[in-house]
Amino acid sequence: MKNKYPVVLLQLAAVLIIAASSCKKSSTPAPVVDATPVTLGLFEYASSGDNRIFIPISKIGTQTVNYDEIFDTGSTGLTIDAAGIVPASMITSTGFNITAGDSLVTNGITITSHTSTMNYGDATSSTTEYGNLAYAAITIPDNAGNGVTIKRVPIFLYYKIVDQNNKALSSHSGDIFGVGPGVSYTNSSIASPLSYYSPGIGLTNGFKLSTLILADFVGGNGTYVESLLTLGLTSADLNSSGFIMHPLTYDNSGGYSPDIPGTITYNNKTISAQFLFDTGTPQITTIEDKTASIGPLPENSVVTIKTNQGFTYTYTTTSTANLTSVQNPNNTNDFRTIFSIDFFVANEFLTNYTGHQIGLKNN
Repeated sequence: MKNKYPVVLLQLAAVLIIAASSCKKSSTPAPVVDATPVTLGLFEYASSGDNRIFIPISKIGTQTVNYDEIFDTGSTGLTIDAAGIVPASMITSTGFNITAGDSLVTNGITITSHTSTMNYGDATSSTTEYGNLAYAAITIPDNAGNGVTIKRVPIFLYYKIVDQNNKALSSHSGDIFGVGPGVSYTNSSIASPLSYYSPGIGLTNGFKLSTLILADFVGGNGTYVESLLTLGLTSADLNSSGFIMHPLTYDNSGGYSPDIPGTITYNNKTISAQFLFDTGTPQITTIEDKTASIGPLPENSVVTIKTNQGFTYTYTTTSTANLTSVQNPNNTNDFRTIFSIDFFVANEFLTNYTGHQIGLKNN
């Protein structure tokens, strides 16, 4: 949806090693045990032609909850409605009731006085959230009721959400779990909640998203699909598993950008492009081309992309899948070609927070 390093222990000096060995007849160093990546499930859900994936949250601070957040590779940061998390008496129509100091603590959540807005969407359809920077531990459960707890995650805790016509939307209708690299444009303290997870010795901070299962996108409560998400990257993930790695570019305002340069070919025409691979875009891929007529590509159109690192992907549009529209960036105010969730049905996705890379892999 639009919108750190381990400490290296120094070797002891040789003289100290000799001195230590003189005190003991033998010394066997404890073996270093590499940590194991953690796998978690996600919900696949469909509604009115829109496919989404959700990540469950079972606890925020000390408050037990049952919320599903949109898992979004196209934005950065966790945004969540304060309703049901913060006592209603602390929420007013204009913000949180911070009566003393520059913050308040409730239910294990620290709400600061730093206010801002968070915007999602484009020039034609958008939402705006009003809230404050907050901090809390969050728990992501697995199907066995365990899961992982990530400590002191910066959160955009909002008290009001409206659409582009300033119409108020229902509580928790804009909860987003943004896992993109970099930091939020709203507040540089906010980054992907997964980037605050400590994977353990021998693992790199980051995640893998397995290919989604098209048949599991259903209505109702959706389908819980185990092991879609892996936290903690191995050396093999980064070097020998078939992912093509893309180094990310640093920007002073947003940190490391998820946009990847390359070319796209459609209608026998090849243009330069900046690609955003976005699980938060639920239906239509958008090709930004300021020289073309705007509108949807017809069925059976063939589209091929090639990134600057050599990743290639070709798909064909149908009446129900790989829907693609051509737009003019002068109208959308966005120059990026944004791939919808359909991309993730055919490709695996990886983000390396430590090394500032995105990995792409055909499947």
